[in-house]
Amino acid sequence: MLDNLQLLFVYAPVMNVQMLLDGIFIGAVFALAAYGLALVWGVMNVKNLAQGDFVIMGGYIAFTAHNLGIHPIFALPFIAIVMFLYGLVVYQLVIKRVIDNDMFVSLLATFGLSLFMQQVMNLIYGPEVQTVDSHMYIMTMFDDFVTVPTVKIVSLALAAVFATAIVIFMTRSRMGQAIRATAQDARAARVLGIDTNKVYMFTFALNSAICGIAGVLVSMIWVLQPFYGIVYSLRTFAIVTAAGLGNLPGVITMSFILGWVEQYAGIIAGAEWQIAAAVFVLIGVLSWRQVQMRRQRQVVR
Repeated sequence: MLDNLQLLFVYAPVMNVQMLLDGIFIGAVFALAAYGLALVWGVMNVKNLAQGDFVIMGGYIAFTAHNLGIHPIFALPFIAIVMFLYGLVVYQLVIKRVIDNDMFVSLLATFGLSLFMQQVMNLIYGPEVQTVDSHMYIMTMFDDFVTVPTVKIVSLALAAVFATAIVIFMTRSRMGQAIRATAQDARAARVLGIDTNKVYMFTFALNSAICGIAGVLVSMIWVLQPFYGIVYSLRTFAIVTAAGLGNLPGVITMSFILGWVEQYAGIIAGAEWQIAAAVFVLIGVLSWRQVQMRRQRQVVR
């Protein structure tokens, strides 16, 4: 570990540029999936433990499109539509039945959904790690110490475009305003004539489409495996818990922070500590919030 620290900060400090760039590229994908989870959690009060499996499913659809000769980027609109429809089906079969129950029921239901999706993807695609070749140029800088794949730049741009589109939809469209009203007070929204059941269904389907888009980006810059969904579920849960519900700037900021933390943890402590870093970030944020809450407590007189 000390040797790695010396390598980063003494012998080859230019490697920090690589860490910062990779953190930004990775954080952009995390932000998409995390914002989808924040929507479902904030509007429906459902903690979706299958969030990462939706991401992997979108990636496998992109992998299938690639095998058919269609570049994943060109297949993005089709994949988003397919995942949106899949979200509608899952809502009707599973989520609709657990919305009015307590948190433990939604956790069990989505955990079962996660296991089901993992096994189905395993049966269809097999347990082997799959990759999608984007056929894009890899740039190098600083005497090849820093590599910047063009596909990661494209993924960052696409994530920014879709995040902007989601924000515009949530603030300008009638459905977006209905979603925000339902998130603030579902009972008041129903009194005002908003069909909250339709809002819940659309919200979950929108989250599924967002995960599908994130999955396409994952398929181009990382690898796919049926049981990798839990990794993305853990990351999105840590980001949303740390940033807070309905806080898009906070979600984006925490996504970049988590991306940087994972990169530095991987290079300093080893690749096996990258996912553990997300857990440590979550524990640290929760502990800090607990300290802040204790400071604000007052004795009731």
